[in-house]
Amino acid sequence: MNATVLCVGRLKEPWQRAGVEEYLKRLSRYGKYAIEQVDDAPDSLGARALEKEGEALLRRIRPGDHAIALCVEAEAPDSPGLARRMRRWAGLGGRIVLVIGGSNGLSDAVLARADERLSFSRLTFPHGLMRVILLEQLYRAERILAGEPYHK
Repeated sequence: MNATVLCVGRLKEPWQRAGVEEYLKRLSRYGKYAIEQVDDAPDSLGARALEKEGEALLRRIRPGDHAIALCVEAEAPDSPGLARRMRRWAGLGGRIVLVIGGSNGLSDAVLARADERLSFSRLTFPHGLMRVILLEQLYRAERILAGEPYHK
């Protein structure tokens, strides 16, 4: 599958950057995976920060993209279930964009634009860590689809 992970904010921790690089490297044998980032809105904007981040994300989502918003208010599949979704996404033909919000979450406008929503847990994760978790789970699902050992 080919997919873009669209995120708010830059990774600040070296271990997060290393994790993202490692899983992007592993995923490269299964398809083209890319990371696109938009800047965090300044805290001084208060409630408007979420809207500004949403506007920046929406500028990166093209009309023909299949956008998947990562949020806690969605179904959380198991690993084989994610693999089945990825098989379906791969068959759609357009660009697949998985959207991770910043520390404020995702704006209502981004959630409204999303073609579907996906959760990994009812827990809230730091957005830098979520990037690593998402890529690891995409890698796990690719291995499942390829019939390769990894999933336990």
